[in-house]
Amino acid sequence: MAVSGRRRPAGSASLDAAGVTDPQLRADLLECRRLHAEHGKTYFLATALLPPAKRPWVWALYGFARYADEFVDSLTDPDPDALVSWSDEFLASIDGRAEPTEPVGRAMLATVRRWDLPLDTVTAFLDSMRADITTTHYPTYADLQGYMYGSANVIGLQMLPVLQPLPGAEAEAAHRAELLGEAFQVSNFIRDVGEDLDRGRTYLPDEHLAAFGLTRELLVAGRRAGPDAPLDRRVEELLRFEVAENRKVYREAEPGIALLHPTSRDSIRCAFELYGGILGAVEQAGYRVLAQRVSVPLPRRLAVALPALGRAVAARREMARWKALPHPSP
Repeated sequence: MAVSGRRRPAGSASLDAAGVTDPQLRADLLECRRLHAEHGKTYFLATALLPPAKRPWVWALYGFARYADEFVDSLTDPDPDALVSWSDEFLASIDGRAEPTEPVGRAMLATVRRWDLPLDTVTAFLDSMRADITTTHYPTYADLQGYMYGSANVIGLQMLPVLQPLPGAEAEAAHRAELLGEAFQVSNFIRDVGEDLDRGRTYLPDEHLAAFGLTRELLVAGRRAGPDAPLDRRVEELLRFEVAENRKVYREAEPGIALLHPTSRDSIRCAFELYGGILGAVEQAGYRVLAQRVSVPLPRRLAVALPALGRAVAARREMARWKALPHPSP
């Protein structure tokens, strides 16, 4: 009678495809996968459309960003001092002065080395995370963009080597990747405006609030009034404006998808549509995001992801078939 083997953890096949054999690194990357699956459901779904060999490195990038963010964004147990010591340790590990002591840092360090990620993107990200310790609002959109460069734009730049821009299109692809990171983050700011108020922060710029006759105190009052209270017309107008402006950034970013390797395009197209769908969910909720959280319904997420999965698999097969064909010598 055959004895069944122990079931391998989910994600093991991707680690195999990526050539990750070290047991410690495999465990570290699987921890990042857990964080990604638990906290970044939309992006995790899109990541599943990438070739298996690329997925573990995206888990690491997401896990690192999420782990850092939680030090300052946790509603139950924030620990900004720990962010400072943890980020110092990680930066020391990059130049060999220390070694990361926890899974996420080890996985990120391996990813930085595997893909030769620009180190300035890592420091810029950690700088923005530290800014959340003391900065509670942004006077202008330009000020907010300074923050978002480190918290969102550089994520696009870190993803780019894994996604593989087409030869000769690297600079344009990088520009569009930055815009897409910004678009994704602003969608989250719009959706999470109420939760961010609970953290004592607003990411909608002061100049935008003032243009519609609002202050942070008025937003807090709307948060406290609860989901059944009438929505202040000025809040609706502000959010309508933010949604329209955010969609402009998506339109600017979209041409970058075609500049990626064919096996990466469907994943990023899926993320593009799902994150953009947050704006539609806000509209469907009548812009009532101060006192409740809206999300893209699961049927809608699947309606986007399943056809994209079919296209992604077809793209991988076509690339494999093309590589298998005989090609004339140069």
